[in-house]
Amino acid sequence: MAATSGIFDLSGKVALVTGGASGIGSGIAAVLAEAGATVVIADIDEGRARAEAATLTAAGHRAGAVQIDVAGEGSIIDGCAKVVADYGSPWILVNNAGLQHREMLLDATVDFWDRTLDVNARGPYLLSREVARSMVEKGDGGRIVHIASASLIGSLVKGHAAYASSKAALLGLAHASALELVEHRITVNIVMPGGVATPGAIGAQGPSPDGPARRPPPLGMCEPRDIGAAVLFFASPAAARVTNQALAVDGGWSLT
Repeated sequence: MAATSGIFDLSGKVALVTGGASGIGSGIAAVLAEAGATVVIADIDEGRARAEAATLTAAGHRAGAVQIDVAGEGSIIDGCAKVVADYGSPWILVNNAGLQHREMLLDATVDFWDRTLDVNARGPYLLSREVARSMVEKGDGGRIVHIASASLIGSLVKGHAAYASSKAALLGLAHASALELVEHRITVNIVMPGGVATPGAIGAQGPSPDGPARRPPPLGMCEPRDIGAAVLFFASPAAARVTNQALAVDGGWSLT
C-alpha cells in the first residue's frame, strides 16, 4: 500500500511501539505503518509480536518484531540494541505497554504498586533513555509519545490508585525529558485514551469497575485506531514544533 503523503508521511522512519501485539498498541502500529513507517512491534510475547508484524507485512507495509519485557532493565537495553542493529535507530518511540489491573486503596499491597509502576512508569523511563541515546547519536531528531490515560482528567473507576499514579508519572517524565531533549530536536508528548474496548481492558483483574468512567462518552467508545491517529499527529512532520503537550482522545467523555 502507498504511504500517506504530505505532512503525515513517515516514509523512511523507524517506529518502535511497545505493547504493540494487541489492543491499542496494534492500532497504533497499523496507523504508523500505513503512514509509511517501518514499525517494530515490541512485546513481552514475541510470538504475538511476530504474528502482528506478519499481518502488517502481508498488507504491504514494513514491520518487524522484538521481545521486550518493559519491567526489566536488561530486557529493555538488549531489546533496544537489537532494534538499532536490525532496523536502525528508531525515530519514533511509542511507550504504550501497560497494566490496568485494579486494587482498592484500602486493600493496597506493595507488590501491586511496584508491578504497576515498574511496567507503566519505570519502563517508559528506561525506554526513553535508551532510545533517546540512539536518537541523539544519529542526530536526526525524533519523537517520543507516551500513552497515558484519561483517568488523569477524571475518567476514573475505583481501584485505580496505583494505575492513575503510574500514568501521572508519565506527565512528569514528559515535562522533564521534553526540556532535556529539545536541543536535540526530539519532541515528547502524551496521548490520554478514554474508554477503549481492548482485551487488556476487558481482562483487567480486580474489583468490578465502578465510577465516573462508566459514563458512556457522547461520541462513543474509542477504537485503537483513534489512539493511533493521535500518535500519528505527534509523530508526523505536522507536529514538528509541538512538544510537552497532552491530548485526550476520550470520545467527548470530558463534556459530560
